[in-house]
Amino acid sequence: MDSTDAPDLTDRLPTPLSPPLPRPLDGLTVVAVEQAVAAPFATRQLADLGARVIKVERIDGGDFARGYDTAAGGLASHFVWCNRGKESVALDLKDPRGLDVVRRLIADADVFVQNLAQGAAARLGLDAATLCAAHPRLVAVDISGYGASGPYADKRAYDMLVQCEAGLVSVTGTPEQPVKAGIPAADIAAAMYAFSGVLAALVRRGTTGRGGPVEVSMLDSLAEWMGHPLHHAMHGGTPPARTGLAHAVIAPYDAYPTADGGRVLLSVQNDREWRRLAEQVVGRPELGTDPAYATNAARVTNRDLTDALVAEALGALDTEEALARLEDAGIACARLRDLHELAEHPQLAARERWREVGTPVGPLRALLPPITLPGGTEARMGDVPALGEHTEALLRAVGMTDEEIAALRRDGVAA
Repeated sequence: MDSTDAPDLTDRLPTPLSPPLPRPLDGLTVVAVEQAVAAPFATRQLADLGARVIKVERIDGGDFARGYDTAAGGLASHFVWCNRGKESVALDLKDPRGLDVVRRLIADADVFVQNLAQGAAARLGLDAATLCAAHPRLVAVDISGYGASGPYADKRAYDMLVQCEAGLVSVTGTPEQPVKAGIPAADIAAAMYAFSGVLAALVRRGTTGRGGPVEVSMLDSLAEWMGHPLHHAMHGGTPPARTGLAHAVIAPYDAYPTADGGRVLLSVQNDREWRRLAEQVVGRPELGTDPAYATNAARVTNRDLTDALVAEALGALDTEEALARLEDAGIACARLRDLHELAEHPQLAARERWREVGTPVGPLRALLPPITLPGGTEARMGDVPALGEHTEALLRAVGMTDEEIAALRRDGVAA
């Protein structure tokens, strides 16, 4: 085709000098009376997307997650992870003057989030129902362990306890020993449902003008994540077996040692892949049609023999060679990495996923959030605040005078 006949696509191309789209939550204000992981991780997502997040902390040490450890350059690793991009105000909410400051902040906010002990927010008038009745445009989130009603409503709820109550521990571990997840799975589940609940409520507010309450419990959230084993047990009669790194209903699907001390995980998803594995990696093509191995059901029944064949083949190779063989055969595989190896993962480096965030002890590496919005302004990787770092500025913002601020500090109501 002659160049003169080519369609003009100029108007379809992005303009190089066009300004990027703003962050989705720019201009919104979030007030959070929060602690530990569930609420702080939810509001950190909002901060990353542009919201101004005001974190209300206790005057005597602040969010108790600040004291979990000192691994992050002297700061607590949980706190650094969950609290970048926030402003910290330290107040005693048991004093009416401290509570009044929070109420003034909420009056100008778009979102309020709390995960106090069950009943504490209601006693302070900071529960979602009370606040939304007073402020119809406000989105107010109550995060709890087990929900606001029922026999477990007042039960203490920490992550590992909820992992047990939700059955996660029953399906995680080895045949001999159940184990908890190595991350706070119940907290993270609740955080992400709170985050998505806020976004949904903000969309509704955009069409109706009303925000409204959002309720999230750790048990509800993690029970939802248990969907596969739960349905397997309810409708199939038996729960999936604990199989360590192996898959309960697929074989081979496990981690296998290599000659240089590494471990390679592989997953065969169908019988065609098994035939390729048998021929190109195990070196025994006849196993592809052997009735003892030809189907996944047969391989699961003969899991020990199947695993032994794969282990023998991979055990003769070093890690890099084993991965190359599996890749060439079109078999899904992975290197079993530790956390230091994750921190240096070549894929994260190639995609430039690391940034530095400011903290009271200096800059620390942190990952960009997983939500990427091409064409938009990058996530706001704000500083991790010191306790009460923004107290004075926020007290002034709600109209307090120098004398009032001095009195609050003198009386231990603000820090």
